[in-house]
Amino acid sequence: MESPENESFRDTIGTLDDQGKRAWVYPKKPSGRYYEWRKIVSYILLAFLFAAPFIKINGNQFLMFNILERRFNIFGFPFWPQDFYLFVISMLIGVIFIALFTVGFGRIFCGWICPQTIFLEMVFRRIEYWIDGDRNKQRKLDKQEWNAEKIKKRLLKWFIFLVISFLIANIFLAYLIGSDKLLLYIKEGPTEHLGTLFPLLIFTAVFYFVFAWFREQVCIIACPYGRLQGVLLDNKSIVVAYDHKRGESENGRKKFRKNEDREALGYGDCIDCLQCVHVCPTGIDIRNGTQLECVNCTACIDECDHIMESINLPKGLIRYASEDEIEKKEKFKLTPRLKGYIAVLVILVGVLTGLLLLRNDVEANVFRLPGQLYEHKEGSIISNVFTYKLVNKTTKEIENITFKLRKYEGTINVVSNSQTFNVPPQGLSEGTLFIEIDQKALSGDKNKLMIEVYSNDDLIETTTVNFLGPRSYR
Repeated sequence: MESPENESFRDTIGTLDDQGKRAWVYPKKPSGRYYEWRKIVSYILLAFLFAAPFIKINGNQFLMFNILERRFNIFGFPFWPQDFYLFVISMLIGVIFIALFTVGFGRIFCGWICPQTIFLEMVFRRIEYWIDGDRNKQRKLDKQEWNAEKIKKRLLKWFIFLVISFLIANIFLAYLIGSDKLLLYIKEGPTEHLGTLFPLLIFTAVFYFVFAWFREQVCIIACPYGRLQGVLLDNKSIVVAYDHKRGESENGRKKFRKNEDREALGYGDCIDCLQCVHVCPTGIDIRNGTQLECVNCTACIDECDHIMESINLPKGLIRYASEDEIEKKEKFKLTPRLKGYIAVLVILVGVLTGLLLLRNDVEANVFRLPGQLYEHKEGSIISNVFTYKLVNKTTKEIENITFKLRKYEGTINVVSNSQTFNVPPQGLSEGTLFIEIDQKALSGDKNKLMIEVYSNDDLIETTTVNFLGPRSYR
């Protein structure tokens, strides 16, 4: 398949040269309305990313993913290992949400919301533009001999990149271990916490490698979402698209000449200025159609609109559009596939909401002690031994815990110095208890009991256990 210019379409990724070596991308500094909107969105998201670990709701960190201790906070809701099903549903909602937007609007998540793109384009590249200059100056500097100017600029840029990478690693650590613990470690000094310092330095090196060298290769090679895009997109998906009908017309593209009637000559509106290619952060030519590397950053839209405006042609040669809109002039509408995703998303959100409303701040589990049967005591009393575990999901201590039986007359004796105890904040209490019931009240060899858990005489949780007794031969 060949382009109107008889130039072969590429059959490799855009960041490889003819020898298979990496072709370094020097994107032109973008400007335009979409870029300004992206800056606003990006800096809001960056502020949220840096602030979220330090925001507390009811004493819980707003977002925390403590994998080591298996504790997670999502929007201020604490999740423990016992709540793993809620975490799974939350992750499914996130996946369906991204899939829904990909089917409808292409890889818009990558260009507008993905932390990789935001950090690279709105932080590291902007610093690079400030120090090294725009596209042509960067290319010139790279080819330049190592003189005082180049050494100064390189050392300054690398130092700033390293500082920002270290800052990102600390924020990343705050999500993993908690902001309170991170601030405590900083206060006590790194020598007191070498076990944390070394992983921190490793993460700093990883972030520095990604943003200083690997860059767009993350989106092209490492990120699986780019591969999913090819599966999820269809002709009705809104993507950053080149209007080849208008751009090529009958005789293809042609350089711009003043006072030339392009329409009469059969040439399209594309003047082959290559500005859309120069501004692309992944080094592709959007005129070749929807491609794996395109992250929908809209830089080519802004650049093309600027060129069209300067030669008095209508904007929108490159724009958000679907293939069907360009080919058939069909406007966007909800397809059966989109409706299906929306239905699944609504159901999952409803299920998660219901489960969160039914979820208690305290989780109680009482289990029979393995290998133990019932025991006869004085009179006709039957005794069973159990272990209990109480998980406190709140940031407040739960005081004066007691157990009571519902419907059955009997006693519950906790093996401790006191029949009441406390559960620490975001902690758990474990122990052993005996349940004693008169044999006359039992209906057979296995009886289901409901145990009520009270704090200061307020019912906070219920749980059930099987109570064993002698088999009845009535």
